[in-house]
Order: sequence, then C-alpha cells, then structure tokens
Amino acid sequence: MDSNTNNARTIVSSEPGSFAWGVLTHRHPVLIEQAGEAHPYPLGIRHRLDELREHITGTVQPLPDGGAGKSRWDRWGSEMYGQRWLDVPFLWAESYFYHLLLDAVGYFGPGPWRGIDPFTRKRAELEDPALATELSSVPEGGVRPRREQLIALLDAALWGNRADLGFRLSNSSPADRDVPGRILEDQSAEVADHLETYATGNICLIADNAGRELIPDLFLIDHLLGVHRDLTIDLHLKPRPYYVSDATTGDLLATLERLAGIPGAARATAARLDSALRTGRLRLRTHEFYCAPLSFHHLPGDLRAELGRADAVILKGDLNYRRLVGDCHWPATISFSTLTQYFPARVIALRTLKCDVAAGIDGGIVTELEKNEPDWRVSGSHGVVQMSAAATGGTSSAPTIR
Repeated sequence: MDSNTNNARTIVSSEPGSFAWGVLTHRHPVLIEQAGEAHPYPLGIRHRLDELREHITGTVQPLPDGGAGKSRWDRWGSEMYGQRWLDVPFLWAESYFYHLLLDAVGYFGPGPWRGIDPFTRKRAELEDPALATELSSVPEGGVRPRREQLIALLDAALWGNRADLGFRLSNSSPADRDVPGRILEDQSAEVADHLETYATGNICLIADNAGRELIPDLFLIDHLLGVHRDLTIDLHLKPRPYYVSDATTGDLLATLERLAGIPGAARATAARLDSALRTGRLRLRTHEFYCAPLSFHHLPGDLRAELGRADAVILKGDLNYRRLVGDCHWPATISFSTLTQYFPARVIALRTLKCDVAAGIDGGIVTELEKNEPDWRVSGSHGVVQMSAAATGGTSSAPTIR
C-alpha cells in the first residue's frame, strides 16, 4: 500500500479561507435561514433554529437526553464534544450539523412537523418550466449506437452533479456551471466495457442529489436495464433528508411523476422505471449508515455484504466520494484503486469536484491546474470518471473517524 495512505491529514475547518471553513462559517448559517423559510414553522421551531445558529459558532455539544439518535452520536462524537466546530473533522461536523438542523425543525417528532423535509428548494428544480423544454428535445431511444449512448449517459450523470444546491450556496458564478467541464481522469470507455460485458447480474447505484441530478441517473438506470434483460439494479437513497439536496424515496417519486408529465423520452423512461419498480428489476434500498459521519471504510456488515454481491457499484457525487476515499488531504496523484481496495465491490465514481479531496489525477494535469486554476478542486468545473480494480475485500489503513 502507498505510504501516503498512512499519513494524510484529515480535513478540518480551522484554516480561514479554506473550503471547509467557508462551509461551516458561511454555508451553514445560510442553510439555517433557508430552512426556517421553507415552511410556516411556529415560534418554538424558529427559536430552536436561532439556538442552532449560535451553537455552531462555539463548541460541539452532545444531544440532550432523549434526543433522536443520541446513543449513536455519543459513540461517534465522544472525542468531538467540547471542541470548536472548526477543529473537528470536517466530514463529522457537516454530518452532525444536518442532524441538528433536522432536530431543530421537529423532523424527528413527535408532533405535526415530524417527517417534513425542510429542504424544499430541491423540488423547485423539478417545477422549472425549462426542464420540460430540455427533456422534450431528448430523442426517445437515443440516436447513437448503444455503447456511445451509454458513454453519453455516464457523462450526463457526471455533470448532473453540478446541480447540487449546497454547492450553489457557496459559488458566486452560476453561469460558469453551464459551460461543459473538463474530465480530469476519464475512464468512461473502461466503465462502459465493464457495464456492458461484466455487470449483467446486479448493479448498485448510490445516489447523491435530487432534482436535476437524479434525472440523468434515472436515464442511465433505464438504459442499463434495457441492455441486460436479466439485470437488476438497486438504487440506494438516503433514509431521510440529509445535506441540502440528497435524494430520498420521496424525491425519487416526485421525479418520476414529473418525468411522466413530459411527453417523449422522459415519459417513456418514467413508464419503464415504474414497471421495473413493480416487477423488482429496480429495487429501492437505504440504510441508516448513509446518514452517519463515517467513511465507507466503516460499512456495517449487512450493507457491506449487500454491496459486495454487486457486479459494480456506481457511486455518485462529492460527499460519497469523500466517504469512499477518506476525507483527507491526499496528494491528488495518489492511486484511486489504492484508496478503494478495501471496498467490497468494483466501484465506479462519477464525481464533480467541489471540495479539497482529489485522487487518481495525472501529475502533469495537477501541475497545470495548480499553476493556472488554484481553486480547481472546489470550483465545480472539473470531474472524474474512475473505476477501481477488482474488489479484494481487504482492509485499509486510511485515516478516518473511528
């Protein structure tokens, strides 16, 4: 194993001006404000949101007795309590923040606001009239040969990740995200070969964001189900709202309903996916671990076994990538396969870069980017399509929260 996997520093938020620092000091207060405006919450909930706004400027405190998930968070947070938010691992701090935000708005109940998603802005993308115009122009069945169509769908799923609402909160140039981005490490051809030739039994797709990002994911799933008659696909979603845009079962159903209302390829895709859900070729999965502040090095046994049975695991998005390789200051040239050799299946990462973590990128490209685009890791202008070597099921010594 590369010696760099033993000494990479875990990302924290204490460096002023860093991406992680900006998330904790700027993005999170904005999210609290937006959550408070999402629904006509009563004074009690608004007061709890004000308290949360004050809490995140100081030290991390444990959940009160009887708080939802207290035993788990006490286990995960025993070393974090009493420290400044800026000084604990960034991955942990973000995750705990979202749990506290849901708790503040009454999501965990008991009461009338139990189970009500505060991240309503992600649904606005589905209501955008421009969406119907865009999708109406998509030719049903595609016009490319099957393999080219698959590569095009992988590309669409990759760049759909730029729809992440959380990223929009901290990026001041929305127009830039409409410019086609640069794929820094592109294994699309190898991925297409594997999905067409070897991944014929079961594929898992671990989703990231709802809204516009989920749509190309669904088109990709529909295509793969059409390629392999006996294939089943497990779509892994969050068990509840998590981070600002993450897809839940409710988001999936809303997306399918929206697609069904758009004539042409969108409606046909929605109809086929509806049938696939009913027949079991497309199965929805979730797990509490997807809302844990831990990397995938700590997959629980049942989830590890489920993913390990797949011919391939397609992993979407920035947060999932951080959890896959470890949320650390890796050298950007470090081998992606080295960092993922512990994973129980061959993993395919479709990721737009929007944080400091990077891996598997050619040294010449890194040198060029460092010279000409110092913010290349966080700008959302670059992506990767990466596939690991065959799974070994081995262990990893990557520095992660235990």
